[in-house]
Amino acid sequence: MADDQHEEVSKKVSAEEEIRRGITIMRRVVQGRSQGIILDVYWNNQGQLIEPNGHTLTSFIGALVRNEIPITCDDWRNKELNESKEKIWSEIKRCFNIEEERRGFCMKLAGKLLRGFRTFLSSKFLKDADGNFVDAELPKKYESLISAEEWEAFKSKRQDPVFQRISATNRERASSPAYPYRKGRVGYGRLEQSMLQKEESSETSLPAHVLWKEARVGKSGVPQEEVLHVYQKCEELSQSLSPDDTKGILSRALDVPEYSGRVRGKGFGVTPTSLSIKKGKAPSNRELHARLEAMQAELDALRREREASASTVYRDASDKDSINCTFQPNIPEGISHCQLYLSSPYYRMVGKGKVHNVSGVLLHTRELPAGCLKVSVDIAVEPNAALPYPSDDSDATTVHEAVGSFVAWPTNLICVGYEPSYDVVVGVESDAASGTKSQAPLESDGFVKFWWLSWWPEVESTGSCYSEKGKWKVIWMLFADAS
Repeated sequence: MADDQHEEVSKKVSAEEEIRRGITIMRRVVQGRSQGIILDVYWNNQGQLIEPNGHTLTSFIGALVRNEIPITCDDWRNKELNESKEKIWSEIKRCFNIEEERRGFCMKLAGKLLRGFRTFLSSKFLKDADGNFVDAELPKKYESLISAEEWEAFKSKRQDPVFQRISATNRERASSPAYPYRKGRVGYGRLEQSMLQKEESSETSLPAHVLWKEARVGKSGVPQEEVLHVYQKCEELSQSLSPDDTKGILSRALDVPEYSGRVRGKGFGVTPTSLSIKKGKAPSNRELHARLEAMQAELDALRREREASASTVYRDASDKDSINCTFQPNIPEGISHCQLYLSSPYYRMVGKGKVHNVSGVLLHTRELPAGCLKVSVDIAVEPNAALPYPSDDSDATTVHEAVGSFVAWPTNLICVGYEPSYDVVVGVESDAASGTKSQAPLESDGFVKFWWLSWWPEVESTGSCYSEKGKWKVIWMLFADAS
């Protein structure tokens, strides 16, 4: 019996030797601070710490709290810890660019990390394989953090009958979870960030049940049947719950009791306040669809108004209707002059050229991407604008680099009806000599035609300019020979 106990103690003491990693001191952060390097940290819209530098800050806080707070501390809210907490916060601000409003999150994270450290010490050094207490010596690895007195007090606390009962209850509850978390040390915040980046989504957050399901997918990539059942139930509930129902969809699907302040399926740091969950304010899917339809109707109305206004201005500007340019649902067959637009990050014209709407046309011996037509770029209005579909057969990535070549362009961003001779009509109110230095020809009807957004230094002008956002300019001016 004594030999067995001695063997168990030996196994527990040797556990220290199994831990090859040294104490985390975040030398890189401290050295960077001495060189004037302050790391930026980032947060998602729910107030969770994310990358870059999210993991670094977490590790740094863990190192600080292990140095500043004794392991015998059982009440993180104890006011006697205020001085140590202030020191922790001061060190964080010295090394990271962080707002004062994030202090609450960092202090809660510090308390969580301290509890995790105590649990690690207890399970690694003070328990055998069956969970029985082992009277181990202070691990040499942590002698710089823990005094002999603190270690003895810590062991005494772990042998307290009340603590043992609470520990046994918690251990039993956590030993066999129905839906175990399978992402290791990656929290919900960073998991959500990686999912959004992988999907290249413009969304800033994911529904709780989508995140919950992904967190329970292991290395095989296949979720368990029980997890899929809960997820499908959440999908059904999301279509039927009213906006006045404040209980979370995931909580209903799991059918488990919740405590105040918890947001299930979102992880550490997320609260009802950070999600702005208020009674009667959470929109249903039906409301969201209605809002989207209303917004789409407004956009369609604005587009029709803009096209009508643009056509009116063009017709007023030229008796030949040479620049009447409207977006057409069907591009005419054959080759047509056109203007090339982009819609991101804002809607604007970036070039001019010709669209080749010919049956069976290929682009560099390849089929065109879906929803695109072949265009030849003649003029770069915005030279540095990125091509929507860069060619694999050339080095062209911008509109300027594509001048004189063929590229694929989305049909809905092609405007037909442009003629390359002129875009703005200028009325001449003075009797100018025919030998003017203006590089635009003076016609018998008294109009001079200029390139759009072009000007010649040889011409001085006076007069007025009429312009509206989204419309072409019509300029009436006086000009004189400036040579």
